[in-house]
Amino acid sequence: MSQEIEFHFKSPNDSPGYLLGQLTMLWQRKQKRVLDPLDLTQTQFVLLAALGWLSKNNNSVTQVDIAVQSNADRMMVSKVLRTLQEKGFITRQEHEKDTRAKTIKLTSSGEIILQKAIIEVEKADLDFFASLDTQLPSFNKNMVQLIDKNSE
Repeated sequence: MSQEIEFHFKSPNDSPGYLLGQLTMLWQRKQKRVLDPLDLTQTQFVLLAALGWLSKNNNSVTQVDIAVQSNADRMMVSKVLRTLQEKGFITRQEHEKDTRAKTIKLTSSGEIILQKAIIEVEKADLDFFASLDTQLPSFNKNMVQLIDKNSE
């Protein structure tokens, strides 16, 4: 005999986690379409963008800074940054004060590819979220609230 599986939510459309998962997959597909021609993955773009943001106010951005800014696992950040270095988009050098840390900088080709990627990703985002229209600021505020509440 099989027993009936019970769900808290009446349907998938009542489950915020299920809906977030579906939305994330659709969004990632759109991002992949614009990042593939630039030879970047979504993760590589996020880390380059984090480095770009952090570099505006800090000349010695570390891998830890990038991991914190992007809510990413430190080991994964290290591996992805190695790949970005192999592609010639970043340099990794010993930190002048902390010998355990690496200072990460964009190369000129990294700056060029990041700028191209930002333009494409922002266009894709505006298109993807266009149906929210005037509700977009509220949607963003709710996402920030969830990130803040659930960050470790």
